[in-house]
Amino acid sequence: MGVSTLFDPDGIAVIGASKTPGKLGNDAMSNIEVYDTEIYPVNPSSSGTVFGYEFVDSVQETDADLAFCCVPGPLQPEVLEECGEAGVDAAVIFAGGFAEAGDEGKELQEAVATIADEYDITVLGPNTAGYAIPHNDLYGSFVPRIRDVNSGNIGLVTQSAGVGITMSFQLTREGYGVSAMFGLGNRMNTEFADVIPLLDADPRTDAIVMHVEGTEDVDALLDACQSSETPIVAYKVGKHDIADLAQAHTAAPAQENAIYEDGFNHPGLVTVSSTTELIDAGRVLADSPTPNGTNVGIVTAQAGPGIIITDYLKGTDATFPNLTNETRERLDDILPGITYTENPVDTGRPMPEFGEVVDTVTRDDRIDIVLVYEIYEDSLGYPVDELSKLSTEVDKPILFTVAGPDHALEDERREMENLGIPTFNTPERGAQAVGALIDSTTKSD
Repeated sequence: MGVSTLFDPDGIAVIGASKTPGKLGNDAMSNIEVYDTEIYPVNPSSSGTVFGYEFVDSVQETDADLAFCCVPGPLQPEVLEECGEAGVDAAVIFAGGFAEAGDEGKELQEAVATIADEYDITVLGPNTAGYAIPHNDLYGSFVPRIRDVNSGNIGLVTQSAGVGITMSFQLTREGYGVSAMFGLGNRMNTEFADVIPLLDADPRTDAIVMHVEGTEDVDALLDACQSSETPIVAYKVGKHDIADLAQAHTAAPAQENAIYEDGFNHPGLVTVSSTTELIDAGRVLADSPTPNGTNVGIVTAQAGPGIIITDYLKGTDATFPNLTNETRERLDDILPGITYTENPVDTGRPMPEFGEVVDTVTRDDRIDIVLVYEIYEDSLGYPVDELSKLSTEVDKPILFTVAGPDHALEDERREMENLGIPTFNTPERGAQAVGALIDSTTKSD
């Protein structure tokens, strides 16, 4: 089946297209009309044009190889049959009311699945808000403003498209973006194991993040994850008893989380417990060098946030080695009377020599990962010049936790990001990102 068609369609039919703003068929048209291919709005009850494309009566009057099915669930068997007869390779079914909705819904989903199998049609969904590939201007979704999502280097594969869209907008708000976002919904015949290899092969995707409620084909999911050369971060929902809710959402089967936890305990796989951690872990794995070990060096200009960071990381596999004598001597030369010259290093407040302190700790042979906390001060800014040299000379992850008003620190924060130094806006987020690096490192041993 043509999962790859979802990535690179040649002709798209929007079945149930509408001129009426607010209708699903209009929203889908408004999103897809920027994609560089022929678009066919299909609706026998409409005439004229929508977004500059002329209505046609049937998908059989098109040369589309991808269909967006914007009609209610009970009409889907007839619509998909017509797609099959027209030679459509793939379809996105947005409607709900399928296996997640009880016995009648299950029968409806089975009927559609039978047709899809007969015509060899890849189906994303049903019960999904769709997908997006921003760098191609390909927005296979009815969600308003999804075209505002930025292009980036993180691929999202989520059971709930709502979760995927939420994270896509969060990444965009924070100045990042996605290489692709796929909401699988009920996973009629397109599963995690179908999408992950394509993201793994995508040169724009440097990390894959995954939200899982549950799947019948756990082995295929785990095999795809373990075969991926691209690092993967997984958030498996279901620590508590939510089986009924998950089943009513995406027809997820009732399962023990342990079967996933065991399978995710593998090199290159990191597990987290929130969508924010999912985003941050994906970013740091995508943008940072692979650490050689678990030795963390912390540099903070304020003791309180540094204590929060240290306290969190002491609950992980992080280790905090003593700095070498050479490092401590250099620190004493830079800042006589420095507040705390052990590890963590606490300078007391930002100062002109702060970048030299970061440089010194990072170059210590005992340190594998460096995490810095600094509140922005207009007179000092961030040590971008020192970091520019450091990032090219030292192959270690360097992470910054930044604080201050956005309008003041934004330019320098972006400069650090461009140097491959991920930035975070709370002590906990920076610490959790380091924890993800450590999780990845310990599983690689």
